[in-house]
Amino acid sequence: MAHQTDSTDTLLAYVRDVSLRDDEILRGLREETARLPGGASMQVMAEEGQLLALLVGLTGARSVLELGTFTGYSALCMARALPADGSVVTCDITDRWPEVGAAFWRRDGLDDRIELRVGDATDTLDELLAERGAGAFDLVFVDADKTNYRTYYEKSLDLTRSGGLLVIDNTLYFGRVADPEFDDADTVAVRELNSALATDERVDISMLPMADGITLVRKR
Repeated sequence: MAHQTDSTDTLLAYVRDVSLRDDEILRGLREETARLPGGASMQVMAEEGQLLALLVGLTGARSVLELGTFTGYSALCMARALPADGSVVTCDITDRWPEVGAAFWRRDGLDDRIELRVGDATDTLDELLAERGAGAFDLVFVDADKTNYRTYYEKSLDLTRSGGLLVIDNTLYFGRVADPEFDDADTVAVRELNSALATDERVDISMLPMADGITLVRKR
């Protein structure tokens, strides 16, 4: 009883059955994404989208920043949880995949709450800092290319208000972070960020063994 319960397929199906609050629009976007090349593996799982929405509500966020839009499922989940005057700035290197989600944003009447910025994420973060200043965002969700995770973290921390929350995805990276045989650039970058977070006195952290690893980071 003192150890983690094994997550069998049966147990995960039960969790989804009793806890996931789903609807036609969310389901439709997930199904559309799953039909894309690599879509099923790159998509934020439904439970994670629901968690993001809960975190937006718990933090009372009005301004949300997302790095890595893909087809916009997580952006939609977070936009739904915002007050009417709230906004999500979501960033991606291309508008090809976000266009898939934009149709669902419009169907849900939330496209006016979601601003897509296309370009290199590092440049976009610098632009946002210049435009809005430090501490402009209440919550930041990082789910972009892994090799730049440390840079994204540092710049996102500057953009997060004191007491605000960063949510960093893929911090277990398919389990490779715990296997020294994996030394590819992506795994090394995630591993190095995890080690840095463990001793970063600017923040409080909690790593959740959910999905592909989700680390919650509260800026002190």
